[in-house]
Amino acid sequence: MPNNEDFNWDKYETKGFGEGYTQAERAEMEKLYDKTLNEITEKEVITGTVVGINDKDVIINIGFKSDGLVPLSEFRDLEDLKIGDEVELFIEEQENSLGQLVLSRKKAKMVKAWQLIEDALEFDNVIEGLVKRRTKGGLIVDIYGVEAFLPGSQIDVKPIRDFDIYVGKKMEVKVVKINHANDNVVVSHKVLIEKDLEKQKAEILNNLEKGQVLEGVIKNMTNFGVFIDLGGVDGLLHITDISWGRINHPEEVLNLDDKVQIVVLDFDDDKKRISLGMKQLTPHPWDSLSANLEVGSKVEGKIVNVADYGAFLELAPGVEGLIHVSEMSWSQHLRNPADFVKVGDEIVAVVLTLDKDDRKMSLGIKQLTEDPWTKQEMAAKYAVGTKHKGIVRNLTNFGLFLELEEGIDGLVHVSDLSWTKKIKHPSEFVKVNEELDVVVLELDLDNRRLALGHKQLEENPWDTFESVFPVGSDHKCTIISKNDKGAILELPYGLEGFATTKNLEKEDGSQAEASEALDFKVIEFSKDDKRIVLSHTATFKEDASLKGKKAPAKKKPTGTESAAPAAEKSTLGDLDALSALKEKMDEEANKK
Repeated sequence: MPNNEDFNWDKYETKGFGEGYTQAERAEMEKLYDKTLNEITEKEVITGTVVGINDKDVIINIGFKSDGLVPLSEFRDLEDLKIGDEVELFIEEQENSLGQLVLSRKKAKMVKAWQLIEDALEFDNVIEGLVKRRTKGGLIVDIYGVEAFLPGSQIDVKPIRDFDIYVGKKMEVKVVKINHANDNVVVSHKVLIEKDLEKQKAEILNNLEKGQVLEGVIKNMTNFGVFIDLGGVDGLLHITDISWGRINHPEEVLNLDDKVQIVVLDFDDDKKRISLGMKQLTPHPWDSLSANLEVGSKVEGKIVNVADYGAFLELAPGVEGLIHVSEMSWSQHLRNPADFVKVGDEIVAVVLTLDKDDRKMSLGIKQLTEDPWTKQEMAAKYAVGTKHKGIVRNLTNFGLFLELEEGIDGLVHVSDLSWTKKIKHPSEFVKVNEELDVVVLELDLDNRRLALGHKQLEENPWDTFESVFPVGSDHKCTIISKNDKGAILELPYGLEGFATTKNLEKEDGSQAEASEALDFKVIEFSKDDKRIVLSHTATFKEDASLKGKKAPAKKKPTGTESAAPAAEKSTLGDLDALSALKEKMDEEANKK
């Protein structure tokens, strides 16, 4: 046992931690201790080990002189967290005011996420994200805990009409843009599809050939057809190649996004324009027509189109026949097909011609009734002189066509409309669809012609006018209009007369003007031409043209009375006849 006096008490005196060591020994021990601790730097991500878990915190050992505490809430995504697990953490502070090491798993995940996002942009990596919600113009996708924006135009190669169908689903995307100032990330799913489509497109185009049957998706619809996505390649399915039957718009039988089977009909040298067909995948309906169908057969169908020249009757989808307007009525005068049928009508018709090879058929509906021109009673019913009432169907420059009954038309010439009025066009006298009374002037059964007249319903008043307006008689007339050749005059009883320019000279040398009412003398009268020529100048100056032209002499009265000059006013008898005629004309005008 050593002597107490020789024992070094300074060396083993325990006044504090390490105070029992010499300075050299203390330095050596500190050096060994430091080697057991990690050198850490704030604001970096490191890996730590879970050494304890309580109700609020998770105790993490990162090899530092003290353990760190991380809120348990930051480990919600790790349901089976246990002691010994290694986790990544972000060092916020080596030592806070309480001397504790401050760590954050949340920030570690965020730093790691941004590193992965930047690597994805740099190395063109594909990231799987979760679509969280819809936003204006696109979708919000969660990638590594960071919310990225997926524009609507970058979702797919085809237009997207409903964004909501993607919410809650996983989606592969590529990072296309990072804005570090706002921590914004823009991603795209479309670029991945396009990359795959390029491969598909190349494969499709290399193998494309006429008659090939493919499957596609309808991506767009127009009034002339639909565009079909064949897998990166678009083709046009024209409206006429959708169905053997007639359709007005593709939407009647197809829908957007439908998957359809189609056949390649044609394509150009560059294979940029591809024509597709759908109806070609089914047999042509003409090939399944009944063998009993022949000329003279009666068929039933629906009117699917009405044109100026006729109407199309659909017997079955893809099988149509033309009913020409001339086969709709026995009438010689053509009318509008819309007068007989309209789209949607279901009618019966007779087959007139049939060509199964060219798939053409002409039909008629007038053949379902007897030809009125061949009826035995036709000659007696429309004998010359018989009176009838008809409907005006058409107006021409030379007259009008009047329908007396279905299939029976007659022509009223413009000259047979009025005895007194000069009618240049029938529209001045009557309108289409109005009724008109007529008398038969001529009947030609062989040529199916019927000449009619309206004015013949009355006696010819010009027989009376001949005695009222004899050459040399004077009348008060009003100038209706005037031109270079002369003037049109208004005569009594609704007649019109004509005066040449030289016959409009007044006594003072001036010219008579329109609207003036003056005395005029008849210098020419033609019953056949219904023409009366007058002169104002002749009322005060002898007209050489009148020399030798005497008015018809009146019958000399008995007794001592002298005969009235021919040029004087009409007799009372003539006036009575004209008065009766005028009343009749006025009555006729009122009816019209």
